[in-house]
Amino acid sequence: MSESNFKDLGLSEEILEAIEKLGYKKPSEVQEKVIPLILKGKDVMAKSQTGSGKTAAFAIPISEKIELEENKPQVLVLAPTRELAYQIKEDFGNIGRFKRLRCSAIFGKQPVSVQVNELKQRVHVVVGTPGRTFDLIERGALDVSRINYLVIDEADEMLNMGFIDQVKDIMKKLPNKKLTLLFSATMPEEILELSKRYMKEPISIEIKAKSSVADRIKQIYYEVENDKKFNLLNKLIYVERPESAMIFCRTKENVEKLTSQMKTKGYSCNALHGGMLQDDRTSMMNKFKRGEFNFLVATDIAARGIDVEDVTHVINYDIPMEKESYIHRMGRTGRAGNRGTAITFVTSREYRFLEEIEEQFALKILKGDIPSEEEVKEGKEIYNKKLKNPVKLKKAKNKEINKEITKIYISAGKKKKIRPGDIAGTVSSIEGINPEDVGIIDIQDNFSYVEILSGKGELVLEGLRNKTIKGKTIRAEKAQK
Repeated sequence: MSESNFKDLGLSEEILEAIEKLGYKKPSEVQEKVIPLILKGKDVMAKSQTGSGKTAAFAIPISEKIELEENKPQVLVLAPTRELAYQIKEDFGNIGRFKRLRCSAIFGKQPVSVQVNELKQRVHVVVGTPGRTFDLIERGALDVSRINYLVIDEADEMLNMGFIDQVKDIMKKLPNKKLTLLFSATMPEEILELSKRYMKEPISIEIKAKSSVADRIKQIYYEVENDKKFNLLNKLIYVERPESAMIFCRTKENVEKLTSQMKTKGYSCNALHGGMLQDDRTSMMNKFKRGEFNFLVATDIAARGIDVEDVTHVINYDIPMEKESYIHRMGRTGRAGNRGTAITFVTSREYRFLEEIEEQFALKILKGDIPSEEEVKEGKEIYNKKLKNPVKLKKAKNKEINKEITKIYISAGKKKKIRPGDIAGTVSSIEGINPEDVGIIDIQDNFSYVEILSGKGELVLEGLRNKTIKGKTIRAEKAQK
């Protein structure tokens, strides 16, 4: 592959600055191939494994092309799970930060009213799960008349989860003149049908994994009955000493039970499952990404499309019933060129599931030897010593971007007839502030938020002390994170 650079792709300064601050050094293979095609206005079908950098492959060129002044959404991204939708929205927000892109994530288990209000403001990019997206289009809350870009992410997952008909229903409601981009780890017949029917001469791209899964991820299984699983898990934790691990259970009850058993033993762990409120799920995921705890015990919702760097181990405490879930769970480790270990517990009655997984995906999962008392004792001493060292938290991906941005709360909103232009005008009139220093403005009924870029937040707070907006006295303070 030629040594290419993001600067060679003809991107604007705002986008280049954001991707540099996000730590993107050189385009990955999928980015190198896909970005120029989207910039040229071509439909793309990309077969690419998770962890290959595909979100940025579509978010970078689309962010480049968006027209800021257009009030209606121009981009619709469909994703199979809430977690993935939220993550893509965050990625778009970070990449388009200096361009002032506004992004919204819409999904179930969150009040419709909140999402409807958000969509009443100018939003450039909408990322949603198919059910809620279709619902909001039907209600007239999501206007799709100006959609120029449709992205279908993890298309094969949409199929597995039974969302493909909803995806088709949404596609029928979108303008004919648009770019359609489809990303999938596999290309089943139905996905190919979808592309034939709804895409215009799509360019097919296949990104071969640099090294096979078998090279990157050590796969082992242990035969163990249900009542002995926890005992075996303890032994393996001491012997394997995971830096960061995801432990998968079949049901949320199993997740809760195992988390409480692990906490009783003093392990640094937390739970993640579909019964939790979305904000709690998001917060838990972010804490795990930062390395605030070592073990995330989860149902399969966390296996799909979640990108956490440096997960050293995936442990299938319960073997998955759906064969594809094994691949998705395993894909949480060994990402971005790292190595990983996938461990599966199998009861005697479940052995055939293991054989089916091996057969379908041509995998060789080796039988593990249960560690000896000697190994466990030695491992436990090392593990306990390691626990005494303070954990160094990982830096959030967008820390560099956010460093220069201050979010300011202003005590006036729609009810006082305040519009974005009023806030932008007042802020820009402060000495030392240019219109380019004003970021995203978010106006609610009784208050507003404005992001100030270029590290000039304090200057603006000072300047707003003796300013009025539209003749109204306001209170301005740093927004609570």
